[in-house]
Amino acid sequence: MSNTRKITVTDTILRDAHQSLLATRLRTEDMLPICDKLDQVGYWSLEVWGGATFDACVRFLKEDPWERLRTLRKALPNTRLQMLLRGQNLLGYRHYSDDVVRAFVAKAAENGIDVFRIFDAMNDVRNLKVAIEAVKAAGKHAQGTIAYTTSPVHTTDAFVAQAKAMQAMGIDSIAIKDMAGLLTPYATFELVKALKSEVDLPVFIHSHDTAGLGAMCQLKAIEAGADHIDTAISSLAWGTSHPGTESMVAALKGSEFDTGLDLELIQEIGMYFHAVRKKYHQFESEFTGVDTRVQVNQVPGGMISNLANQLKEQGALNRMNEVLDEIPRVRADLGFPPLVTPTSQIVGTQAFFNVLAGERYKTITNEVKLYLQGRYGKAPGKVDEQLRKQAIGSEEVIDVRPADLLKPELARLREEIGSLAKSEEDVLTFAMFPDIGRKFLEEREAGTLKPEELLPMPSGQGAAPVGGEGVPTEFVVDVHGESYRVDITGVGVKGDGKRHFYLSLDGMPEEVVFEPLNAFVGEGSSKRKQASEPGHVTTSMPGNVVDVLVKVGDSVKAGQAVLVSEAMKMESEIQAAIAGTVKAVNVAKGDRVNPGEILIEIEA
Repeated sequence: MSNTRKITVTDTILRDAHQSLLATRLRTEDMLPICDKLDQVGYWSLEVWGGATFDACVRFLKEDPWERLRTLRKALPNTRLQMLLRGQNLLGYRHYSDDVVRAFVAKAAENGIDVFRIFDAMNDVRNLKVAIEAVKAAGKHAQGTIAYTTSPVHTTDAFVAQAKAMQAMGIDSIAIKDMAGLLTPYATFELVKALKSEVDLPVFIHSHDTAGLGAMCQLKAIEAGADHIDTAISSLAWGTSHPGTESMVAALKGSEFDTGLDLELIQEIGMYFHAVRKKYHQFESEFTGVDTRVQVNQVPGGMISNLANQLKEQGALNRMNEVLDEIPRVRADLGFPPLVTPTSQIVGTQAFFNVLAGERYKTITNEVKLYLQGRYGKAPGKVDEQLRKQAIGSEEVIDVRPADLLKPELARLREEIGSLAKSEEDVLTFAMFPDIGRKFLEEREAGTLKPEELLPMPSGQGAAPVGGEGVPTEFVVDVHGESYRVDITGVGVKGDGKRHFYLSLDGMPEEVVFEPLNAFVGEGSSKRKQASEPGHVTTSMPGNVVDVLVKVGDSVKAGQAVLVSEAMKMESEIQAAIAGTVKAVNVAKGDRVNPGEILIEIEA
C-alpha cells in the first residue's frame, strides 16, 4: 500500500501524564517494574524527564533526578528517551547563563536523553538558540517547539514564521505544544497544513485533553500531514493529561495511518498504572478532568493540578474559580504570554495574589517585575504601561536576549556548593534550585533523605478507621432530655477541606460534614500577635520568609520593601505601609508566616 503513512507515537506516561494528573509525584520505584513492557511497545520515544520532574524529585521525592535518568536509560535500552527543556530557563524558573545551558544539555545527553523538546514560554526564538546549539553539539535530536496559544497577536502566520526561524537554527523536527488544550480540530488542521507546506520537517502534535478535544485535534493533525502524536496510557490519560494511547492506536488501526503498535501489550501496561495510580490518591484533584473553561482561562493541565494542590495547602481552595477568572485579565495586562512554565506560574500566582488581597496588583511578585523589565524575553503583545510603571518605576526595559546580560556562572556555582557536590550533575542540581538543591545535597550527605509521606488508602466507605489509644469513639449524647448512642466509625477529608465523620446514630449509619472555621493552635505554633496598627507589617498570604531587608533601628520610607516572602514558588516583596523607624523584627529567613501576623513593627 504505497499511500501508507505510519504515524509514530511518544508516550508521556513517565513525565507529563503524571505531572498533569498527580502533581508530578510518580516515583522511580513505580516506573521500573513496567519498563520491560514499555520498552517492547515500539514507541518512537518515551518522555521521561524534564518539565517539573526535576523539581519534584529534589523537593518532594528526595530522589536524585540524574540517577532516575540513568536508571531509566538502563531499563529502556531499545527506546529513545525524551525530555522537555525550557530553552534558556532549562528546568528552573529563571534564565541561566549560556555556560550553564551548555553544561546541562551535555550532561543530560551523556546520562541518557536522546530527544530534547525545546521551547520558550514567550515563543522568543532568541531564547532557544544556545540550547539548540548544545543539543546538536551532543549529536542528539533537537525539536523546536511552538507553545500554542490564542490571542489577538497569535496567528497561523506568526507560528509559521517562528517555525522557519527555528529551522534556520538547525532543529530536526517541530512540535506544536498545546499545553492547555486550546487547539480545536479545524484550527489544528489549518496550522499543521501551513507548517507542512512551508517547512520541510517532521511535525509532532502534543495536545492536552483539557477541553475534551485532544483526540479530534490529533486526528485532524494527522489528516493535515502531521507525522507524530503524543499520547498517555489510558489509566493516566484525558482531562488535563493527553489522549489515551490505546484509544489513538485503536482509532488508527487498519487505516493508512496505522501506528503498528501492539494494542494488547499497551493494555497490559494500562492495567499496571491503573493499580499504581491508587497509591497516589492524595494528589488527585477535582480540577484535572475535562473543563471547557480552559478555552477562556487558558490554564494548562500541569498548572491546574499544581495550583489546586498549592491552594489546598494555603487553605484557599474555595477561591479557585476566582483565580481562574482573574488569570486571563492578568495575561492581557502582560501582553498575552502563552501560559506555560514559567509564565503560567508568573501569571497564575499574580492572579492569586490579586484575588486574595482583594485589590489588583497590591502585591506584585518579583517575577512579574522581571517580566515587565523584559528579563524573560519579548512579550508577544503590548503590556499595560501603567502596570509596568507601577511595578518597575523608571527602571530600564531591556530589548536584547536576556541571557546576553548574564555573566558565566558555572565556576561560581561550583565554588558555592563546594564539597557537597560529588559530580558535575550535583553542581547543575544546585544551579537549577539553589535552596532546595543545597538542602537535598546536605540531606544526602547526612543520610537523612526522606520522601514525603504517602497516605494510606482510605478504608471502607472512603473513611480512615478511627480508634487508637486514648481516643474515644463511642458516646452517649443528651439533647433536650433525649439520649442518643453515637459511634464514630470513620473520619475522612475530602478535596473541599471539610472533615467527614462517619457515625452510627442509634444503629443508623450517618455522614456528618464539618467545615472548620479556624485552625487548632498547638504548642510550637507561631506566637506572633495580630497586626492592628498601620506600622505593623504583615503578609496577605501564607508563605516562607526568603530574606529580611531591614534591622531594628533602620529608617524606612512608606512603600519600601522590608521583607521578601515566597509562596507557591514565587517571590514577592512586602512593603512598609508608613515611614518611620523599625522597632522590632519578629521573623528570620526561612520562617513560616501567615496572614495577619505582625512580622515587622514600624513606629512613625
